Amino acid sequence: MSASVLYDAPGPKARARNRVLAVVGTLAIVALIAISVMRLEEKGHLAYEMWDIFNYAGIRQNIADAILATLKAFGIAAVGSLVLGVLLAVGRLSDHKPVRWFATGFIELFRSIPLLITIYAVWVGFLTDYSMWALAIGLSIYNGCVQAEVLRAGINAVPKGQREAAYALGMSKTQVMTNVLMPQAVRAMLPTIISQLVVTLKDTSLGFIILYPELLQTARLIASNTQVNGQYPYVSTIVVIGTIYIAMCLVLSGLANWIEKRGRRAKTGISPAEAEAVVLAGDASQAVGTTILGGPGSDRGGSTGN
Repeated sequence: MSASVLYDAPGPKARARNRVLAVVGTLAIVALIAISVMRLEEKGHLAYEMWDIFNYAGIRQNIADAILATLKAFGIAAVGSLVLGVLLAVGRLSDHKPVRWFATGFIELFRSIPLLITIYAVWVGFLTDYSMWALAIGLSIYNGCVQAEVLRAGINAVPKGQREAAYALGMSKTQVMTNVLMPQAVRAMLPTIISQLVVTLKDTSLGFIILYPELLQTARLIASNTQVNGQYPYVSTIVVIGTIYIAMCLVLSGLANWIEKRGRRAKTGISPAEAEAVVLAGDASQAVGTTILGGPGSDRGGSTGN
């Protein structure tokens, strides 16, 4: 009988072959990285002077301003996408056909249009002088549609019995949605919601197309307007800006994990250490009770006094 529902457990030959392929693949990746580093070093892209430009106060200030601009656009887009996602999810589950059709059409339309086109259309058509708002609105529209589908899946995953019980208690549709369905959907889909927020943060880099001074646009300006030994520091700039993006995404993911753990503790009202103490106390109580009763194998009626 197979050890897994999806595939059989590999035998000795298959395990040996997998180990060989893993070693060969690892060596190939290491060799590719080594060759890339050597070629960059030969062309002078990894020279100390290429990295020394980030010690200049002006460049550091430009990067700091770009981080602030990126976070501003992300903050507005995150709030906007979540609010729009809730409204669209509720609209798509509405019993009123016009509302449901409008929400469905809106979601399908803007999920099909590339995000870059949406941002550019908002900028050219409405907010030419306000690139930050054009970027934030474009991100809110697209990511709001994605968040709506995530929330809709979470709402549909709630057992129907809870909805029926809420209606039996006399709750209205709005109360059922806001007090029963939506909180459980958010809690269940929180990892996916946060993952989409990370995508939103990275998508702020599309602001370069409308000349918004976020990180990518600032990196392009720094690399194209600075010369070191007759070369432009594109490699070092990409590495530094990429590291900043990774750090921001890790902070956001860590915040999501903290919120999830906090919500889990608030839901149970008991910490893991307290739970273990309760279990140990229960075991001790059971042991004491067994001793008082004479323990297994003993006469529970005690001595007959014969």
